Amino acid sequence: MHQTGRGLVWGLICISSVAVAQPEETDLRRQLEALRQRYEAQQNALMILEQRIRQVEGRRAEALAQAGERSAPASPATRSASAGSGYGESLRDSSEPAPSVEALYQEASGFFGGGRFSIEPGITYSHYDTRQLFLNGFLALDAIFLGNLGIDEINADTFTFDLTGRYNWRQRWQFDVNLPLVYRETTYQSAGAGGSSAQYSEKKVTGDPRLGDISAGVSYKFLDEAPGRPDAVASLRVRMPTGTDPYGIKLNAVSGNDNLNVPDDLPTGNGVWAVTPGIALVKTVDPAVLFGNLAYTYHLEGDFSDISPQIGVKVPGKVQLGNYFQFGAGMAFALNDRMSMSMSFSELISRSSRIKPDGSPWQTVNGSDANAAYFNLGMTFAASDRLTVVPSLAIGLTPDAPDFSFSLKFPYYY
Repeated sequence: MHQTGRGLVWGLICISSVAVAQPEETDLRRQLEALRQRYEAQQNALMILEQRIRQVEGRRAEALAQAGERSAPASPATRSASAGSGYGESLRDSSEPAPSVEALYQEASGFFGGGRFSIEPGITYSHYDTRQLFLNGFLALDAIFLGNLGIDEINADTFTFDLTGRYNWRQRWQFDVNLPLVYRETTYQSAGAGGSSAQYSEKKVTGDPRLGDISAGVSYKFLDEAPGRPDAVASLRVRMPTGTDPYGIKLNAVSGNDNLNVPDDLPTGNGVWAVTPGIALVKTVDPAVLFGNLAYTYHLEGDFSDISPQIGVKVPGKVQLGNYFQFGAGMAFALNDRMSMSMSFSELISRSSRIKPDGSPWQTVNGSDANAAYFNLGMTFAASDRLTVVPSLAIGLTPDAPDFSFSLKFPYYY
């Protein structure tokens, strides 16, 4: 009996121990499952962060453009992180590239968003100021100048309002059209008429806002960025002579100063067709984006009913504008989540133009070759997920370049 009693007591103790252990085991299992879910969420979040690092380092450069597609379905890892915990969701949100980085990348290489359309209105102001001393005569006794001495000054201001539409297909092809509206104002000044430096004349010529040369282009990204190599984009652009051409515009002498002649009108276009093939390279080097480009513009020969600037004279003929190379290189870097800065150097080297009056051989236009170099400063500000503000300043470094050009563009992505 005593043994039996002891067995009963021991059995009751075991049963009670099991009863107590079951809630504890359930609680431990619940905690383990919660930890497992948090671990999985963190693992997924880490995967997303690793993807972001690859994007910044350039190993997944194409993902920069894809990240802007807010309508794209979430990846399985993203959905799992979102469902796992708030911590995983916050990491998922921060894994997307900063809007400023995406904006500067688009500015450097073109916008390749896969089936995306963008509209870009913009305004550009350019100022050109030049002074020229000219002598028309000869030196007598190596000290006395006999003839006309003139000092010419030209101040030119150009406002260009343009609208650019871009369509991107399959993250590889980009098609764009640019429509410019041009307003020009030029002031011509001259002193020294008749050999007198006291005689001074000024004449201002303005042109109403008119259509400039419309251009259209196509770009193809044939190389994706990877470790050791950049993105590479080939492009082909065609400019159409839709603006007012400069040929046949007559020069009028200003009354009281036979040194000063001003045109009847100011052109808004080149008057000939132009074809520009080019290539652009872009490489992300944390935390900057490096870019470079090279292009060559070929002008087709144009035939005009009048190429003479003399009043009362009409001379039909042909024009061959000088072809030119254009190249540039620079870098851009993000300042914060929405703002980035860029700086670059660009240069245009043009050959001389030629004209061919009917019945005469080709003639080179003296002084028509050019070397225009610029130092460019730019900024991109991501105002929203769709709208970007892009101000830029180009400072002329050579006499053939405008003193400065300031532009303000507003790309809006659909």
